Amino acid sequence: MKLVHKIILGNVLGIVTIVLIAFFSYHEVKLIQAKLRFVEIADNLNASFLEMRLSEKNYFLYNDPLALQSIKKELQESEQMIRSMRENIITAVGTENFKKLNSNLKRYGKEVEKIDGKNTKVLEAGIREAGRALRMFSESIIKLERNKVNQIISASSKGLLYFFCLVLFVATTSTYLFFSKIFKSLRQIEKTANSISEGNFLETECKISNDELGSAMQAINSMCVELKTRHEQLIQSKKLASIGVLTAGVAHELGNPLNNISMVAQTYTELYDELNKSERLDYMNTVLEECSRIKDIVQNLLDFSRPKKTDFKVSDINTVIKNSLRLVQNMLHVSGVETGLNLQKELPMVYIDENKIQGVLVNLYTNAIQAMPPGGTLSIRSFFENDSGHIMIEIEDTGTGISPEFISNIFDPFFSTKGTQGTGLGLSISYGIIKNHQGEIRVKSDVGAGTTFTIELPVYTAKEDMDEWSQHYGN
Repeated sequence: MKLVHKIILGNVLGIVTIVLIAFFSYHEVKLIQAKLRFVEIADNLNASFLEMRLSEKNYFLYNDPLALQSIKKELQESEQMIRSMRENIITAVGTENFKKLNSNLKRYGKEVEKIDGKNTKVLEAGIREAGRALRMFSESIIKLERNKVNQIISASSKGLLYFFCLVLFVATTSTYLFFSKIFKSLRQIEKTANSISEGNFLETECKISNDELGSAMQAINSMCVELKTRHEQLIQSKKLASIGVLTAGVAHELGNPLNNISMVAQTYTELYDELNKSERLDYMNTVLEECSRIKDIVQNLLDFSRPKKTDFKVSDINTVIKNSLRLVQNMLHVSGVETGLNLQKELPMVYIDENKIQGVLVNLYTNAIQAMPPGGTLSIRSFFENDSGHIMIEIEDTGTGISPEFISNIFDPFFSTKGTQGTGLGLSISYGIIKNHQGEIRVKSDVGAGTTFTIELPVYTAKEDMDEWSQHYGN
């Protein structure tokens, strides 16, 4: 059932319940009003009956003709009142009781008519008996109706309480059933959306409701399928692009020394008879140099694709930073670059391969020095970040910076901004080393303002944990 239909159904049930309660209350109130109206009429009748009985006593005691006239007058008014209030009385006490009341009143009237100036013991007894019967019947009806009014009020109170409890139960139950399904669907949508934001494009396997939220869930599942397909296509295209860059880089890097070897070999063959021993050795040394260059290129490529086993141990990162800085001290002096060192004291220990991390730092220092003119500043900072619980190393230079369009490719193999002066493997290898240390390396650069590389390394926790981690990531 659709949500809109559920909401409409819930509103209809609520309206029907309210109408039933209103009808019940209106019916009970009308009945109480009728009963109370009759009690008021009966009180007036009883007052008239009392006046008739008093006049009756005066007549028989003092033989006062005015008393008889008063009885007839009150009797006539009572009959007129009963006739005028006939519907109200019948509504309150029923037709049977109305007939009995009317009959008793007529009987009393007939006894009064019999007197007509006579005053005998028989007539007195008859009228007294008729008056007593009328009075008793009237009082019994009033008492009965008062009890009924109390019963109706008590029953109405209980009925309203029961209705209230029923409405509360139905409202609570329906609200729980209705909103629990909605909240469950919303939580599933939120969970799926968070999963998508984290790059997990798996479809949800929960039961999908047949409503608007279910339709939204189906749409999200379809989106997951499409995103997964597009993601795989994107990864594939990136792989192909990386392969293209790698192939082009390998061809370029190997092409130059191979061309040189070919030219040297061709020249050596043509001039062999004219060359002396020393010149021949020079040609061979050139070939050896170019072969060594090829070997270095291949070795760097192997280090990138299949890193060597690392030698992890607990280390002080500040010591590693200082040792690596000594290795480029001469380069700093020759290039006229100043150094700014800001290392946080008493940093937590890290679990690293010092030689590899030192190689990463030297590579970053070298890139920074080459990117700066004389008078530039190389700033190195280390600190502990509480939010992530990692050691942070920042290497900042005041060089030319990197263009925004190159930032996304800076860690790609054979990608270089140095032209023919670089192999494009240094940052790629550094990236792989940091990843093998369960760390992160990021770059931020502004053209003309400089570049900042940030290395993030996990702190040392427990030896057994690090042994397991080293076995998993160190090979």
